[in-house]
Amino acid sequence: MSFARLSSLESQPTTSRETGYSDDPEFHRLTESLSSRLFNLTSNINKANHILSLLGTKKDSQETRDRLQNLLSETREVFKQIGEGVKRVQLWENVSPHQRFIQEKLSREFTAALPDFQAVQKLSVEKQRQYVIQARSALDTIEGHGSPTSPDDSETMPLVQQQTAQLQLASQSEVDFQETLIQEREEEIRDIEDGILQLNEIFTDLGKMITVQGDQVNRVLQNTDDTRMYTRDASRELQIASRSQKAARNRACCLLLILAVVLLIVLLAVLT
Repeated sequence: MSFARLSSLESQPTTSRETGYSDDPEFHRLTESLSSRLFNLTSNINKANHILSLLGTKKDSQETRDRLQNLLSETREVFKQIGEGVKRVQLWENVSPHQRFIQEKLSREFTAALPDFQAVQKLSVEKQRQYVIQARSALDTIEGHGSPTSPDDSETMPLVQQQTAQLQLASQSEVDFQETLIQEREEEIRDIEDGILQLNEIFTDLGKMITVQGDQVNRVLQNTDDTRMYTRDASRELQIASRSQKAARNRACCLLLILAVVLLIVLLAVLT
């Protein structure tokens, strides 16, 4: 569609534009609903970016992270629903020139929002991974009574520092609860990776129906593939970190056992 034709459609008066829908009110209702939901989608992405800016700061908390996870899950579902709606619009038959313009406009807005959301998910995975590694290190240190293996306090998240201080005086049930929280964060990382794959499939299906510039499609798919590889690498790093922390705790226990045996031998020697 030429620029002149696009400008002509956008500049049509409201009464004329409404006439384009007069014979197909269902198309009008569907596209209006999708446009409204796309606007809310953009709002959700902005909210998620704001919450992400709080992670790792003094305003960080479990409630903040839960709010972010719920928002990301909700936004992923909206993406899926809108994607199905946009595909339905693209398959609409016997469309007028103005309806064709609406089809193209919806597809452009939807495909433009996807890389923004993928970037948010990638940053969320990165920050969740940092938290899990530091929190598990602190937890293993408390349980093993060994030397901390996490980064120094200046690099440790305020939330992890606060939880570590609490765990030093905590009961076993509270320690177990913290372990559950860490496992939940690991599960959230896997959920984000699954969501990325699902959105990639939706975009691929939509790309078969609409005419978009090839470099735009390749750019979004490349960003999605990069994010997919990143989240897989993050999962492997989490597994490696977990194994190393357990090994460190086992070494500490062995050293304590050896020390106890030596002390027992010395005491027996003194008493005899």
